Amino acid sequence: MSDRASIFAAPGLDVSDFKPKQSAPAQKAPAEAIRALAEKSDFVSREPEPKRKKENPPRREARRHLTGRNIQLALKVSQETRDRFYAIADEHGWVLGEALERATLALERELSAAKK
Repeated sequence: MSDRASIFAAPGLDVSDFKPKQSAPAQKAPAEAIRALAEKSDFVSREPEPKRKKENPPRREARRHLTGRNIQLALKVSQETRDRFYAIADEHGWVLGEALERATLALERELSAAKK
C-alpha cells in the first residue's frame, strides 16, 4: 500500500492559500420567543415533570444488638404484617431475631396441639 498516490501530489493543486471562513458568533434567541414558537407549534417539552414525593412509613431507629445471630432472613410481607411484627417486638423490647424465634416456637406449639 506504500505505492498509493497522494491526493496532494496532483499537478496544479495548490492549497497553500486555503483558510477557513471566520463566522460570526451565533446569537441566542430570547427564551420568551422560543417558548411562544414552541407553544404555537404544539411542541411537547422534554423537560421532566417534578417528581411527587412518596409517602413512606416513618423510619425506625437502627436495631443493633450483639446476639450471636448472623444469618439473614429476608421476607416479602404486607405492610400491615410488618407493622404488627415490629409493634410486638417493640412492646416486649425484643430484637427482631428474638421475636421471630418466639413466634416460631409459638407456631410449633400451636401446630403440635392441633395434632392431638
